[in-house]
Amino acid sequence: MNMPPSLAPGVLVTGTDTGVGKSLASVALLHALRGRGLRAVGMKPVAAGCEPTPGGLRNEDALALQAASMPSPAYADVNPWALTEPTAPQLAARSAGITVSMPPLLEAHARLAATADVVVVEGAGGWLSPLADGIEHADLAHALDLPVILVVGLRLGCLSHARLTARAVTGDGCRLLGWIGSAVDPGFERRDDYLGLLRDALPAPCLGVLPHAAAPEPRMLAGCLMAAADAVATLTSGTIAPR
Repeated sequence: MNMPPSLAPGVLVTGTDTGVGKSLASVALLHALRGRGLRAVGMKPVAAGCEPTPGGLRNEDALALQAASMPSPAYADVNPWALTEPTAPQLAARSAGITVSMPPLLEAHARLAATADVVVVEGAGGWLSPLADGIEHADLAHALDLPVILVVGLRLGCLSHARLTARAVTGDGCRLLGWIGSAVDPGFERRDDYLGLLRDALPAPCLGVLPHAAAPEPRMLAGCLMAAADAVATLTSGTIAPR
């Protein structure tokens, strides 16, 4: 991958839908990368469903990314666009009278990249859920020169959703680095069979499977994503040596 010299290597984490475990996967991946000796920081460029605090609007997923990052970044860089209403970012921005634009996002990413070996960027919703009016996930991936990791929620219907999303990612001219299975449905009896179908059907490797947990602890799940960490770490080759 040919990267602009101002950018640290990184990856954009997207999902087959909302609620499939993107945040859990992103935070666990940060811990896995740190376990590989890399300075890894997270970013949630656009977050809806933020709560007011004395320090300003805060989003639960963005706070988890910030807490898992090392070195610890400023919240405003982790989440440059914080929106209150817990709905699609486009609607949340319109309700708040905010016009979400790309430049502040790119500036925040540049500040994160200046302190890190790798930046894990978590998207919003599924791949074709716009980040804002006129801003698609593909626009972000191209602007930051990021490959994509797809989180697949393991449940009935996931085969079609995963294949459609993979086609959309590659059709948008983006590189699909791999995919992560996320056991979102504890009653899904044929999970292993579907994992086999997904491995056969998707044009990129499986980089880990996250088990179902009522109260998941991302740090403890980092071991499930060491293949993902290795795949992302290879992006640093020739740029920054692991510490």
